[in-house]
Amino acid sequence: MHVASIEAPTGGVKRRGPASILLAYLFCIAGESPASFLWGGIHSVRGTFMSGMRRRAMAQWDVFSSRALEGNSLAVFFDGRGLSDAEMQSIAKEMNLSETTFVFPREAETERERGVRVRIFTVQEELPFAGHPTLGTAFALRADSGAKQIALELNVGKVPVHFEDAPGDPAFGEMTQIDPVFGMQHDREAVARATGLRVEDFDSARPIETVSTGLAYTIAPLKSLTLIQNLRVDLNRATEYLEKTGGKFLYFVARETVDPAARLHARMLFYNGEDPATGSAAGCTAAWMVAHGVAEPDERVLIEQGIEMKRPSRIFVRAAFQVNPQNGHRDNRVVNVRVGGNAIEVMRGEVFL
Repeated sequence: MHVASIEAPTGGVKRRGPASILLAYLFCIAGESPASFLWGGIHSVRGTFMSGMRRRAMAQWDVFSSRALEGNSLAVFFDGRGLSDAEMQSIAKEMNLSETTFVFPREAETERERGVRVRIFTVQEELPFAGHPTLGTAFALRADSGAKQIALELNVGKVPVHFEDAPGDPAFGEMTQIDPVFGMQHDREAVARATGLRVEDFDSARPIETVSTGLAYTIAPLKSLTLIQNLRVDLNRATEYLEKTGGKFLYFVARETVDPAARLHARMLFYNGEDPATGSAAGCTAAWMVAHGVAEPDERVLIEQGIEMKRPSRIFVRAAFQVNPQNGHRDNRVVNVRVGGNAIEVMRGEVFL
């Protein structure tokens, strides 16, 4: 990878800096003209270095927020055809965000039937499913079309995203995740040893439990907001524990919140630092909340995340119990997990390979 040129529709900073050889950013306030001298420099660089290079259009979105520079950032590449797995992994590492997605366009009939093919990469690996990349990519594909639904075909299967447009409000997207699979409930002492926390730090009223809606999270409820705000975890030991017990990541939650309207305060620490918003974990947590009486069936509740990182995120979740169609009675199986929020585009550009 040699050069990336990027323009952003929001912001107010103009700067240059190195990437592999050069990374040129242009952040311009909406409605103002970009700095012509900077663009002149970029075009000069293009003419010098870019002959014969492949160009890949991309956009960056802030997901689970309606405000720029909040939520969880996502890079979306609109045409991944011709890129190898290694190249996609390298691009994701170059972006250095929680995740980067690659869209693989195909025939319209196939996309209507199966969804738009999308692959998701962290800086380290490809994931079968992740929440904020799913929602953000659907927003990016929808653009200004006003479409009511965008369906994505991910490695985990087809995931539809429905959109709500209320007058005067930003668009709201809500994905339907696959039905949850509940794994083991964990011994608090074992989790305390694995994380470096104290047994008494955990909320004994709710179980530490592994749940998957495509990616398995071990949901660990803590007693207080102070505890979760000052969270320090031994990630190496925690990862070893998760590998033995069927979880991919830990998702810490607390009933005490900053925003009184929120039902849970959440944090997710992993190998790339901290995640500002984790939609896949939020879906698992929606199922966990309904199963254990933290939320009512079909009640849309707010999970706040990213506050400690100064990237506040608002994740709205709900789930339901399955109803027997023959007698109308509810059983104990949690289904119809939905995770939603806003997203805003903050940057557009091209990467040259």
